[in-house]
Amino acid sequence: MQLSDTRDIKAPGATVWAAILDPEVLKACIPGCESLTGSVAEGYEAVVTQKVGPVKATFTGVVKISDIVEGQSLTISGEGKGGPAGFAKGGAKVAFAPIEDGTRLTYEVDAHVGGKLAQLGSRIIDGFAKKLADEFFTRFQDAVEGPSEEPAAEEGAEGEAPAQKKGWFKRLIGS
Repeated sequence: MQLSDTRDIKAPGATVWAAILDPEVLKACIPGCESLTGSVAEGYEAVVTQKVGPVKATFTGVVKISDIVEGQSLTISGEGKGGPAGFAKGGAKVAFAPIEDGTRLTYEVDAHVGGKLAQLGSRIIDGFAKKLADEFFTRFQDAVEGPSEEPAAEEGAEGEAPAQKKGWFKRLIGS
């Protein structure tokens, strides 16, 4: 299964780049992620619980970041085993480009499953993989710039300009 999409993130490239390499951001963005330990250099060990159609499984596996071109692109890949449910593996090639009001993130996802999961049929698997990729990148965008539902900041005391909306990652690093 392959898919690609683009997201415009209202944050400078350096902030977006730092977020994609931050293990806390990755953990928060991976749907169903229970734990993520390790480092960018050595890879991460992850435990993720997912329900695909009638099959619910806890996957244990590895997440690696490779093909790093500082500030421009990288590949996030993962492989997990879910016991009797089977296995899932895939990756996302992610590219970053500056745009007028932030950073354009473009991704191409490739995913494969085997075991009981593969027996569910390509329509269910493809829909699930698309939903999972979209949820990851939506969570990532929200972590960096803040959720789009967040109400506009109110004007501060004595005519100060309203505070700019920030995602939790931007608040954390103070940009």
